[in-house]
Amino acid sequence: MAQRPDALKYIGLNWFALVMGLAGLSLAWGRAMPVMGDVAGAGALVLAAAAALVFLVLLVLSWMRWQRYPEVLAAELAHPVRHAFVATIPVSMILLATCGVSLLGTNLWLAMLWWAGSVAQFVATLWVLTRWLSADKATALSWAALTPALFVPVVGNVLAPLAGGSLNAGTWAAAQFGLGLLLWPVVLGLIFARIATQGLWAERLLPITFICVAPPSVVGSAVLQMGGPAVLAVMCWGAALFFLLWSLQLARRMLAQPFSMAFWSLGFPLAAFASLTLRLAVQFPAMGAPAIISLALATLVVMAMGVATWKGWREGSLLQPESVAILAVGGNDQPPGPR
Repeated sequence: MAQRPDALKYIGLNWFALVMGLAGLSLAWGRAMPVMGDVAGAGALVLAAAAALVFLVLLVLSWMRWQRYPEVLAAELAHPVRHAFVATIPVSMILLATCGVSLLGTNLWLAMLWWAGSVAQFVATLWVLTRWLSADKATALSWAALTPALFVPVVGNVLAPLAGGSLNAGTWAAAQFGLGLLLWPVVLGLIFARIATQGLWAERLLPITFICVAPPSVVGSAVLQMGGPAVLAVMCWGAALFFLLWSLQLARRMLAQPFSMAFWSLGFPLAAFASLTLRLAVQFPAMGAPAIISLALATLVVMAMGVATWKGWREGSLLQPESVAILAVGGNDQPPGPR
């Protein structure tokens, strides 16, 4: 293992995207049980256990990082783009609780985990949007900050109904869903405005484009979970399909880049799309084939990223300074710095 002595400082908040990808894929495999039976259930259980383990490991490492390198975390939270990834922690908690409810049923511990994640997600949203009101140009809203990464803290609230109703928190879950639903088109409009006036984000950040697939996918699943009309969920599926095909236009340019943690931006969105497609396939048999294809795609992508991450961890390539064009507007690179 070829790692630097200061490798710990490069385990950033965006590493929790691993948990999101694994937990999201677990939920998708759980939705495949009507078609694939116990095999899908076993896969969902293994993925959920892996997500929980990764979450605990990252939580410990993040605590150690905060204790040893508080200035690095402070810089990350002040960063115009990286600060958005603080929400990957509460989102991971909500997803883990949702996996637990799906596989094990309800209990007090899962309810506590869900409530902690839900409230933290709400606070993260408030914190991010409060930054937009800041008089400090370093933290105020800017073109550089307008990337799909903003969907995580701002629109991540739409995840609440996936388990909220089962945990007797349906009213709060619906309220939090409304917040995310309100802010989704706002952020989407701002991102399109940035593309139109400033150009796309830098090459190294192209994978985060796939985050655009997640909001309509989760909204569709949440609508079904709350007993809403299937036609509305189908409309959300259509929007998610568009953003998936739209993001795929960047695949060749994206794959030309060395692997980084930014690639995990594909994991949860693809899993969320597969989960919605599988749910709709129950009511619309014609969607059976797309459901299996989307599940296979999400699984293959997450597996490939898992292998690449393990290789990068062992070789140390993910635990060292990297020239990341995070601040770029129109694709201009920035000086090297922590991931």
